[in-house]
Amino acid sequence: VSNPISIEECCSDGHQRGSANQDCTALPLISESTTCRIVQEQCCVTVLEDSMCTTGINMAKERSSCYTDQFSNSCDSKTTKVCTCCDCCLLGKAAQDHDLPCDHSLALGYQCGLVSRACCLDGASLNDTLGGNGKCAHLCVGNGTCSCFKGFKLRPDAKNCNDINECLLGASNCRLGERCINTEGSFRCQREVSCGTGYELTDSNNCKDINECETGTHNCVPDFECQNTQGSFRCHPKVKCGAGYIQDALGSCIDINECLAQTGPCHPGQVCINSRGSYTCQRISVNCGRGYHLNVEGTRCVDIDECKGPDGACSGHGCINLVGSFRCECAAGYVFNSINRVCEDVNECMHYPGRLCAHKCVNNQGSYTCTCTTGFKLSPDGRNCNDLNECEANPCSQECANVYGSYQCYCRRGYQLSDVDGLTCEDIDECALPTGGHICAFRCHNTGGSFHCSCPVKGYTLAANGRSCQDVDECVTGTHTCAENQSCFNVQGDFRCLSFECPTNYQRIGETTVPTGTIRCMKSCQPNDGPCNRDPVHSLSHTFISMATLRDFTKPEEIVFLRTTVPAYGAYQFGTFDVMFEIQGGNADQAFDVVKRIENGVYVGVVRQVKPIIGPLNLVLKLAMINLNSQGVSHQSVINIHVSVSEFWF
Repeated sequence: VSNPISIEECCSDGHQRGSANQDCTALPLISESTTCRIVQEQCCVTVLEDSMCTTGINMAKERSSCYTDQFSNSCDSKTTKVCTCCDCCLLGKAAQDHDLPCDHSLALGYQCGLVSRACCLDGASLNDTLGGNGKCAHLCVGNGTCSCFKGFKLRPDAKNCNDINECLLGASNCRLGERCINTEGSFRCQREVSCGTGYELTDSNNCKDINECETGTHNCVPDFECQNTQGSFRCHPKVKCGAGYIQDALGSCIDINECLAQTGPCHPGQVCINSRGSYTCQRISVNCGRGYHLNVEGTRCVDIDECKGPDGACSGHGCINLVGSFRCECAAGYVFNSINRVCEDVNECMHYPGRLCAHKCVNNQGSYTCTCTTGFKLSPDGRNCNDLNECEANPCSQECANVYGSYQCYCRRGYQLSDVDGLTCEDIDECALPTGGHICAFRCHNTGGSFHCSCPVKGYTLAANGRSCQDVDECVTGTHTCAENQSCFNVQGDFRCLSFECPTNYQRIGETTVPTGTIRCMKSCQPNDGPCNRDPVHSLSHTFISMATLRDFTKPEEIVFLRTTVPAYGAYQFGTFDVMFEIQGGNADQAFDVVKRIENGVYVGVVRQVKPIIGPLNLVLKLAMINLNSQGVSHQSVINIHVSVSEFWF
């Protein structure tokens, strides 16, 4: 455990940091002791205050003014000490200029008085002023020992005094609900909770009633006078009402109706008549009530027989006279109103909701009527509703289906219901539908309620499904025009007449009678024919393919396979070990390529269409299949592919 830091070391650290102009409220702690922290801060503040006070005194001496552009025209919390010492120094200089005594009796405070006196004498330094020339700042207790007034503590220089912050040290006696505020040499307690409306906080920290009538903060109108109450006030009218009147909240005088009092003011046999501010009593004359009238002599009241009147009191209903009144015997569907004394219609639909009619109930005088919603008709019992068959009126242009409470129109195949009236059937143009372009292979023709497809006039016939176009094979049907020495080749929508002859030194292998077959010529040289034997081409082949124009060409299409007997592995035993494929001619617009592939252990050349070709187009694609051995090219075969591209996609 390290040695504890002394109070002197804490103060010395505060002095050093104050001299370095550091923030005294955020000093790095050199000890965990609370006392050391307080000493650090206070010693730091002392240095800063002395430095700021010196700045203020110098400002007063040099500029004769305490306000510069730096401090504007006010002193904030950081420059208060500068401005205070500057102002106090100006007071001293003013006393010197007017030949007034420097030791005046103004209650300026201890430090301000010292600064004022020093500037007045104009010979004392700040250190002499604040240090008292070696004397005690507050009290001297003998033997050169200084002491401080209550609320202050002695500085480390043993001469001057600093204010004690009782709030920080917890030495105040503020009560619960009060906040401690430090002052020079003391403290004060301020109430934290508001006194509430109608009260104010006094200097003694107590709540005092505000007299709104005296301060003029009331809202009484001119005809009212203000009366103060605790925490509030009341407004009383200035004008007082006389007898027979009562005053309302606005100060107006309202007449009292004495005749409506609980105990009438008049004697029995008299009637009370109210007047403004008073009343009168009059003798009661004979007055018959309702249902009675005076007799002929005018001395008494007799019953009136309301049922004998010319119009009848009950308007066609039965009438029964009563003493002083009458009663009606109402017909069915009516009820007697004893207040109005008339027969009133009974609203059966309201009294018995949902129990009289199946659908709708309509009230009428003395009875009710049942009605039905749309799509229904009233049944013979007058209460229930039967479904109405709207289809009997033929509302639809084609087919009608009755449903409960309504009907539905629908159309035959090839028609659709109109969106306008929902009754008429309109023809569906199948050819114009989004899928119309794919209904027919070639051309679509709309008809009433249906459609039909057609094919090109030449070379095609409509298939059995009525939509597809089927190629006519002219070579099979014998409708071609090829000569006897020509071979007929069927193409999509047409035919071609071709003749193939083997060149010199080549012989035709086999007889191909199928029009779409392959014609092959093999080389046959004489033993002493050197050029013929040295020619690497051993065979010539002709084959024919027919293609349609691809409608949606998205990837390469494989059209011809060149199969070999060259094995992909162990080829040395056969004298060859590789094969190569290439296109030597006829590749218009580079629409074809050839790739080598291994299938079932042997090499295969695959001819592919890599670009879209728009027909009609005829071309001859010349391919070479070159066999290689260890010395180079051993021999090659030439294959001529006659390609016919149709103008249609089918």
